[in-house]
Amino acid sequence: MSYVFITDSSQTSVPLLQACIDGDLSFARRLLEAGCDPNIRDHRGRTGLHLAAARGNVDICRFLHKFGADLLATDYQGNTALHLCGHVDTIQFLVSNGLKIDICNHNGSTPLVLAKRRGVNKDAIRLLEGLEEQEVKGFNRGAHSKLEAMQMAESESAMESHSLLNPNLQNSESVLSSFRSTWQEFVEDLGFWRVLLLLVVIALLSLGIAYYVSGVLPFSASQLELVH
Repeated sequence: MSYVFITDSSQTSVPLLQACIDGDLSFARRLLEAGCDPNIRDHRGRTGLHLAAARGNVDICRFLHKFGADLLATDYQGNTALHLCGHVDTIQFLVSNGLKIDICNHNGSTPLVLAKRRGVNKDAIRLLEGLEEQEVKGFNRGAHSKLEAMQMAESESAMESHSLLNPNLQNSESVLSSFRSTWQEFVEDLGFWRVLLLLVVIALLSLGIAYYVSGVLPFSASQLELVH
C-alpha cells in the first residue's frame, strides 16, 4: 500500500489520509490511537474527514470524529466534508453531528448543487433535497416565531407605558379585577340559586325600609300618577 505524502516534515502523519482514501479502518484506528493528528490536510486543504466522506467510509468518519476531527473544516475551496459526500449513511452521520446542509463554498455552491453536478446516486440526492427543505422550513418557522415574540414584547411595552401614564386607570382596573374574582368565588361557593334568592330578599328588605322611612309604598298608584 503506497501513501501520498504532503511534505517531508509531515511524513509520519500523512499515512492517515491514504488510509481514509482506501477505507483502511484498522490502520486508521492504529494511527489515531498512536496520536496522529485527525485534522491533517493534503495539498488541497482536505482533511481525512473530507477524503473518507468522499468515498463513503462512514466508519472512518466516526473514528475521526471520536478522536477530535473538526467537522466544520473546509478545504481551500471552502468545501466541507458534506460538499464532497455522495453516500446516504455518510450524509446522515455528518448532518446528525451538526454539519449544516445549506452551507456554501467559495463559489456559492451547496452540497446539493455539487452532488447533482457529480451525478451521485438518486437516494443521496433525494436525502440532500429533503434536508435542505427541512432547513428552509425551520428557518421560516424561526423567523416567524421571532417576529411574534417582537410583536408581543412591543405590545407589552406599550401596555406598561400606558399604565405608567395612567396610574388611576391601572388602580381602577386592579380593583375591578379583584371585585370580579371575589364575586365569582362567592357565587361558586354559595350556588347560583341561593345568590339569586339572597338578592330578591335584599330587594324586598330595601323596599320595606323605604316604605317605613317615607310612609309611601313604592310603586303605588299615586306615585305612578305623579310620574305620569
